[in-house]
Amino acid sequence: MADEQKVDEQVVEEVKVQAPEADASFEKNVEETGATNEAQNLSDGNEEVVDELAALEAEELIARIKQVQNKADENWDIALRTKAEMENVRRRTEKEVSNARKFGIEKMINEILPVKDSMELGLKAAIDMDIEDEAVHKIREGMELTLKMMNDALGKIGITEIAPEEGDAFSAEAHQAMSMQEIPGKESNTIVAVMQKGYLLNERLVRPAMVMVAK
Repeated sequence: MADEQKVDEQVVEEVKVQAPEADASFEKNVEETGATNEAQNLSDGNEEVVDELAALEAEELIARIKQVQNKADENWDIALRTKAEMENVRRRTEKEVSNARKFGIEKMINEILPVKDSMELGLKAAIDMDIEDEAVHKIREGMELTLKMMNDALGKIGITEIAPEEGDAFSAEAHQAMSMQEIPGKESNTIVAVMQKGYLLNERLVRPAMVMVAK
C-alpha cells in the first residue's frame, strides 16, 4: 500500500508538472485556431466583396459595351444614309450634266429650224418653177449645197427629221394633227398631207410634224 500510494503521488506530481505545459499548448492551439478562423472569415468576406465588385464591374462593362454598340449602330446607319444620299446626288448631277449636254442647245435649235424650213420652201419653189436659166440653176445648186451642209451640221449635234409621208399612220407621239377631214378612199387616222416636218434632238421630240389626218 505504501508503494502504491507513492506511485500515485509520483503520477500526480508528473501531471502537475505537465499540466501548465498542456494548458499553454491548449491555449496556443485555441488562439491559433481562432486566428485561423478569423483569417478565414476575413478571407471569405474579402472574396465576397471581390465577387460583388467584379459583378458590378462586369455589369457596368456590359452596359457600356451596349451603349457603345448602340452608338456605333447609329453612326453606321447615318453613314449608310449619307452614302446613299451622296450617291443620289451624284446620279442626279450626272443626269443633269448629261441632259445639259444633250438638250442645252434645244432653244437654239428651235431658232434654227424655221430658217431651215424657209430654205427648203425656197428650194422647192425654185424646183417647181422649172426655169431653164443658168443663173437660176446656180442659185438652186447653191441652196441645195447650203441646205445639205446645214443638215449635216444638225445631224452631228443629234438632230433627226420626222418626215412622214402620205398614207402613214398618225402617231400622237411624233405628229400634230392640224386638221381632220373625211376623204373618200382614205383610211381613218392616216396622214393625207404633211405641212411641216418634225424634229428630234437626241431622240427627244423638239417639234412634232404638222399633218392633216383622215377621219
